[in-house]
Amino acid sequence: MRLSSAVPDRIRRFLLALIASTLAGCSIVPGNQSYSNREESDVRLPVQQGDVLAPANVKIKPITAELIIDMFKVARPPVGDGTSAAKVATQNSPRPGGTDVKPVPEYRLGPGDIISIIVWDHPELTIPAGSFRTAEQAGTVIADDGTIFFPYAGVLKVQGKTTSEVRTLLSARLAKYIEKVQLDVRMVAFRSQQVYVVGEVAKPGIQQVTDIPMTILEAVNRAGGFTPEADYSRVLLTRRGTTYLVDIQAMYDYGATEQNALLEQGDIVNVSDRSYNKIFVLGEIAKPGSLVMNKKRSTLAEALSDAGYINQNTSDPRWIYVMRGNTDTPEVFHLDSRLPDAMLLADRFPLRPRDIVYVDAAAVVRWQRVIANILPTATMLNLTSQTQFPLFGARQPPF
Repeated sequence: MRLSSAVPDRIRRFLLALIASTLAGCSIVPGNQSYSNREESDVRLPVQQGDVLAPANVKIKPITAELIIDMFKVARPPVGDGTSAAKVATQNSPRPGGTDVKPVPEYRLGPGDIISIIVWDHPELTIPAGSFRTAEQAGTVIADDGTIFFPYAGVLKVQGKTTSEVRTLLSARLAKYIEKVQLDVRMVAFRSQQVYVVGEVAKPGIQQVTDIPMTILEAVNRAGGFTPEADYSRVLLTRRGTTYLVDIQAMYDYGATEQNALLEQGDIVNVSDRSYNKIFVLGEIAKPGSLVMNKKRSTLAEALSDAGYINQNTSDPRWIYVMRGNTDTPEVFHLDSRLPDAMLLADRFPLRPRDIVYVDAAAVVRWQRVIANILPTATMLNLTSQTQFPLFGARQPPF
């Protein structure tokens, strides 16, 4: 084979046109289109408009001191990730925030509970506990139908009653046989009511409900407390087939005691792990990937630092974006960090779970990537155009 000394005009024109198209923009190579100088998102996102979820473009908000001040005015982050389920679950709690404190309800008896009935001055009606008989063995067990039997009083329905109500009922029955009856009813064993504590706690399992009111936080403490992987802000309370989201972290941080709901028989408390609290750092980053937030506390500066900071050789620090789509109204924020002072703003900008941090590439880097993709094709075309084929009379084949 022999190589010609000149490139045919049609090949030269094709190469010039190809280079001109790359100069006009780098969009011919996927992923190399600049995101700079935009006022709104190019992709339409699902936005809540009244009662309807409709696609719409989202305005890009610059991260400025004014924006951060406005965010701090709004101050408290939404409880339970912005849902009202936690409020619904805790609206009947006896320990809501504020001064309007409701009385704590008394424990009500149920099947399996054991009570001790003491009639003063009548030892024949009282079975005492001793060294050979525990209080549980000497007590009165409530039957499966919610009744007990007591001498002279007969069969009594005590399910759903408090110990004071049972004392009043027994006193009325025994008054026919005992003058000025004096008796006391005490709890010996709580066995009829229980809640289930599962998930990221040290000792998951069943917790018995006693006469001491049990809240979500107390149930977790009885289960050994949270594990290091627990997400304090995502505690799921399931009650009568409905699951609510409770934010214990809000109670720690802001005194939101309404989150500490009073538990009832059959409640299930499930402490979620931290895997939901991820943020994603992408683009021109030293170590792109996902990061797990610690108790939902992370700033833009922390995320960039934990990901190895931006790549100094390929990034354009003017175009750092935070994309937030896990809300009713998606948001896109932009930070211009050409000056180091901008990192002070980044350190005051709080991130939320599922946020996406994206660092755009520099224009020259996008151009280099386009050239790197085009150069092999251009070299092959140039080599082909200079090749003559002896089998075809030093002419190019017809195909």
